[in-house]
Amino acid sequence: MTGILDARPKVGYIYLGRPDTDIIANRISSIKVKDIMSLPVVIEEDRTVYDAVVYMFTEDVGSIYVTQNGYLSGVISRKDLLRSAVGGMDLNKTPVGMIMTRMPKLVVIRELDTILKAAINMIEHEIDSLPVVEEIGDSNKNLKVIGRITKTNITRMFVELGTNI
Repeated sequence: MTGILDARPKVGYIYLGRPDTDIIANRISSIKVKDIMSLPVVIEEDRTVYDAVVYMFTEDVGSIYVTQNGYLSGVISRKDLLRSAVGGMDLNKTPVGMIMTRMPKLVVIRELDTILKAAINMIEHEIDSLPVVEEIGDSNKNLKVIGRITKTNITRMFVELGTNI
């Protein structure tokens, strides 16, 4: 049931008296990242900053995940691209590996984590998206990007929850 009524044999239905907020909190905390994640936007570390600018605008995203040999090595945001353009770098020759935010500073999420955890991480770290990763092997260094969670994904989820009441 929805958590409002409980069925008991020979008695019938009993009102549980739970507030609506408990029901909403339970529903949100049961949604997994894999349920609402979208496809990742990924570029190799040796590509140029110009390639990243074009890719970012053709895909209409705010950040691109950077990989090296298929594993996550960093992220490029609009701020990184703006900083490099204003700084006078040659965008056609500079590799994205020179301007990206490197892996130890990245916040990642796993597909079986809750969407609530993802939202909390995004708020705490003031970021627009999180790479959804899976570990390859026994090392935390080998993270393969399998998706992304954005503010849009989370907003869309809340709209769907609100319209399906």
